[in-house]
Amino acid sequence: MASIHPPEPAGIDPIDALLSAHGLRRTAAARRVLGWLLAHPDTSYTHAQLQTALSGEGPSALDRVTLYRLIDRLTQVGLLLCRVDASRVRRYQAMPVSVHAIPHFECQSCHRDSPLAGALMANADDLERAAQSALAALRALGYQGLSMDFAVRGVCADCATAAPETLL
Repeated sequence: MASIHPPEPAGIDPIDALLSAHGLRRTAAARRVLGWLLAHPDTSYTHAQLQTALSGEGPSALDRVTLYRLIDRLTQVGLLLCRVDASRVRRYQAMPVSVHAIPHFECQSCHRDSPLAGALMANADDLERAAQSALAALRALGYQGLSMDFAVRGVCADCATAAPETLL
């Protein structure tokens, strides 16, 4: 599967290359936010969690509004994925290549996001046809700019094993 991230020229920082390729300025704040999310690709974070993780003092400090603007811009250009979880909280993560095409599982405990391609391989064609059918029906009704996200939410096996008493 092809990556949405273009290859970077030799000698250029990969984060700078991604920002430039998507028409964004290569500011220290943008590099810091994107770098953090790329370093933690399997976890989605709320704005507050990102703010805490990226907290600092001096010139590297990110205020709340700057962080909101950055994650909004990074999401608009397709470098971040924004999902609304079951509690209606927005969560952000680096855009996994697979999320566009296959279903995924989001753990409601650790918030890891896992592709379900292997688990649903036998039904992948059925899911794809159902998704395309739904999108075609909506386009016929005049809806535009459509995308589809198939998410299964629950508690992953690791979290369920770690704390079975909290699931009762």
